[in-house]
Amino acid sequence: MQLLAAAEGTSMNAYIVLALLIGARTEALRALTWDRLDLEGDPPTIQVWRSVRRDGQMKTARSRRTLELPNRCVEALRDHKAEQLKMRRKAGDSWVELGLVFCTRQGSALDAANVRRSFRLVASDAGLDPKEWTPRELRHSFVSLLSSSGVPIEEIAHVVGHGSTSVTERVYRKELRPVITRGARAINQLFDRDAKP
Repeated sequence: MQLLAAAEGTSMNAYIVLALLIGARTEALRALTWDRLDLEGDPPTIQVWRSVRRDGQMKTARSRRTLELPNRCVEALRDHKAEQLKMRRKAGDSWVELGLVFCTRQGSALDAANVRRSFRLVASDAGLDPKEWTPRELRHSFVSLLSSSGVPIEEIAHVVGHGSTSVTERVYRKELRPVITRGARAINQLFDRDAKP
């Protein structure tokens, strides 16, 4: 939560909020266009359909998905859109209209280095080691937060666009609290020397 607090008021706020609260890949966020967002819908949605990868393709076929947006994402995106309109007016004729949600001050596409550099500043302000934290970590954090909240791994895999649960479990999920306690508790009850019959 320190990272979200540090991001508020920065140009990275909406990017960080989206990456952390919907678990989108950074290459999908860099390709996101305003026409893939429905902030007024019931529910508000995001179409995670394109990537900055070759030919705009997503990493896997299952990566293409439409997700409901959490309220905090909607708020951050509305604020971001207002700020982008100000940037656009300031840029004047030098603005390149690509319809990108996340772009440079002239409207052109961000590259990975732009995002990493800006992200490091926010991470540092949050008291995190910017060498250890990258934008990609937000996707890992998203999976771990859902898992810690009791969301089944199958649902998490579906939300993040994984074809199976194995990658979600092996690569992305980091346990935030011990979750496998039932076995030890049962054994303690069965074999506790102090337990009364």
